[in-house]
Amino acid sequence: MHKTFDVEAVREEFPALGRKVDGCPAVYLDGPGGSQVARSAIEAVAGYMERGGANLHGAFATSVETEEIIAGARAAAAALLGAEAEEVAFGQNMTTLTFALSRALAREWGEGDGIVVTELDHRANVDPWLLAAADRGAKVRWLRVDTGTLTLDLSDLEEKVNERTRLVAVGLASNAVGTVNEVAEISRRAHEVGAVVAVDAVHAAPHIPIDRDALGADIISCSAYKFFGPHVGIVAVRRPLFERLAPYKVEPAPDSIPDKLETGTQNHEGIAGVKGAIDFVASLGSGGSLRERVLSGMAAIEEHEDSLAAELRAGLRELPGLTLYAAPEETPKTPTFAFRMENHTPREVCARLAREGIFAADGDFYASTLAVRLGLQQSGGFVRVGLAPYNTREEVQRLLRALAGLARG
Repeated sequence: MHKTFDVEAVREEFPALGRKVDGCPAVYLDGPGGSQVARSAIEAVAGYMERGGANLHGAFATSVETEEIIAGARAAAAALLGAEAEEVAFGQNMTTLTFALSRALAREWGEGDGIVVTELDHRANVDPWLLAAADRGAKVRWLRVDTGTLTLDLSDLEEKVNERTRLVAVGLASNAVGTVNEVAEISRRAHEVGAVVAVDAVHAAPHIPIDRDALGADIISCSAYKFFGPHVGIVAVRRPLFERLAPYKVEPAPDSIPDKLETGTQNHEGIAGVKGAIDFVASLGSGGSLRERVLSGMAAIEEHEDSLAAELRAGLRELPGLTLYAAPEETPKTPTFAFRMENHTPREVCARLAREGIFAADGDFYASTLAVRLGLQQSGGFVRVGLAPYNTREEVQRLLRALAGLARG
C-alpha cells in the first residue's frame, strides 16, 4: 500500500512552483522535456558543494565522502530500475552514455550482422546504434509505427529480429505521444536469438514503476532531470554484458565495472542530486527497503497522474479543431499529450499559452521519425503537454480554458 497522495504537500517540495507570470502562478506542463527539481535534490547538490568537494581515491575526508555519495547514488538508481548498484554508471546524459555503449558493443559486430531500432523512439536510442552499425557494416531493420494506433507494429517481429540480429533498441514509452511499448514481448524475441536489448526509459522513469528484469532489458537508461533531479544520465548494464564490454577510455582508467564506462571526472554534485531525487520519490511510498518505497512512491505518482490524465484527455477531445495524437484507450500511456490545433502552428499555440503563464512545448522532441511518418515534420511538429506529480486539477482546467479560448479565435 502507498500513502495517500497529498498534491499540496508534494507541491511544497518544489520551490520553482512559486514562480509567477504577470502575477499568476506558473503552470509547468513541460515536464516531458524536463521536470522541476525537488527540494531534496536541490539540497543534496548544494550540500555537497557547501561541505567541500573533491576528486576520488584520496585519503582525505572530502574525497572519501565523495566516494560514499556516489555509492549511495548508485544504490538509489539501482533501486529505481531494479538493478544492482555495480551495474549502474553515470554520465553527462543518456545520449552520451548510449554513444559510448554503441561504440563498445559494435566492436563485436561484423558484416552481415543486424540491429533493430524503432520509428517511435527518441533519436537518442536510434542514431548511436545506426552510426555504430554503419561503421561495422551491420544491417539495420526498423520496427514500424502504426500511424493509426501510434503503437509499434509487431506483426513481423520474428522476421525483423532474426538469427543475425545483435541488438534491439526500443523505448519503454514514447516521449512524444506517451505510448508504453510492449518491451517484454520484444525482449523475449531478442533473447531467443541472442540479441542484446537496449531500453530507453528516459520518458517512462518519472511516471511508471520500472523492473529491469521483467522488461528483459540488458541495458536500461534514464536521466535524472526528467524525474525531479539535476542533469545527469544513468544507465544500468546487466553484469555479464558489462564485464565483457570494452568502452573507449584512457589507459589508466579502471577496467572494472561500472567505472570503465564513466570517462573523465564525473559531475559529483549532480550525482548527489540523483539520490536526492530518488529519495523524494521514495518519500511518497512505504516499505522496508528503498526499492519497495520507490515502487510504492511511483505507484502513487502513477495513480495521481492517471486521474488527471483522464480528465485532460476527455477535455482535449471535446475541443473543436483540436487533433489529439494518442494510442487507443486500452493502450497503456504516460500522461503526455501531443496535439495540433486548426489554423494555428504549434509555436503559436505555445506562445499564446505562455502569455497566460502556461508552459508547454512545441516541435518533434527528437522523435523525428514519428513526426515524418505523421506528415507533421515540415509544419512544426506537435504541441506537447505533460503531467507531473505536482500538477493539479485546477491547472488542467486552466489549460483547457486557455485552449478553448484559442479555439474560439
